[in-house]
Amino acid sequence: MNSPSLEQRVQRIEDIEAIRELKMEYCRHCDNKYDPDPIAALFTEDAVWDGGGSFGKYEGRDAIRNFFRGVSGKLPFAMHYVTNSSIDVQGDQATGQWYLHCPVTFAEGNQAVWGAGFYEERYVKVAGKWRFKELKVISTFWTPFDKGWAKQRSME
Repeated sequence: MNSPSLEQRVQRIEDIEAIRELKMEYCRHCDNKYDPDPIAALFTEDAVWDGGGSFGKYEGRDAIRNFFRGVSGKLPFAMHYVTNSSIDVQGDQATGQWYLHCPVTFAEGNQAVWGAGFYEERYVKVAGKWRFKELKVISTFWTPFDKGWAKQRSME
């Protein structure tokens, strides 16, 4: 069995840290009124952003950009907290999972909401930079702040 070289081990750590920075940049732009152009730039041309039944599915960088153009009108405030990451790098491809906690304000009714779920993601390294190939949001709950998830787990 060949053990990875020191250079390979350092590269893996650098790749994991670069992916964490990619995720942090995504969250920062989402929390800055879902700024569509910088968000879209974090994705490959053929990427998929999949928010499930709650937010829809968008294929391609242009579709992702167009989706985010309208989000701040529906969610004027959001604060994305992502934790407990698990990132697996295999050369120029990687997968990641993250926990999400996201207090938001829904514009309709000016309603404060707790959100929680998971991200499942695929990444590729393009021209030396990591980009999202697929970002999937798996919602656990989106519930009114005043009711909480124990009383009402869904906004529906």
